[in-house]
Amino acid sequence: MSTHASKTLETFPNPHPARDYHIHMEIPEFTCLCPKTGQPDFATLILDYIADQACVELKSLKLYMWSFRAEGHFHEDVTNRILDDLVLATAPRFMRLTAKFYVRGGIFTNVVAEHRQPGWQPAPRVELGQFAGNSNTRG
Repeated sequence: MSTHASKTLETFPNPHPARDYHIHMEIPEFTCLCPKTGQPDFATLILDYIADQACVELKSLKLYMWSFRAEGHFHEDVTNRILDDLVLATAPRFMRLTAKFYVRGGIFTNVVAEHRQPGWQPAPRVELGQFAGNSNTRG
């Protein structure tokens, strides 16, 4: 695999396709250029997804993210484009991309884009709490 920026996203087979499990990735060094000024825009991207048959391979994801460094994109466009490319590569049950752009002109911009496989519904969230009562008393 190359160490140069690339638009190619590689995948590998989901090792547990029968289970919905949450994959969470944080990409704190995303950069692209402002299409109006040419100045760099910096963001932390947060990728959350539930894979179906394929998972994204991390090195190819890193090289894919690098490929935007010299390109001009509006925040809304680049967030949706990345989500579209990831969905095309992995066909997940669910995917959410949150792009948290750093301040530009006194404004922070957060863009959240989501994809759901038709018909997929998440399992109800399970909240685990503490035992109701004093754990120091025994009866």
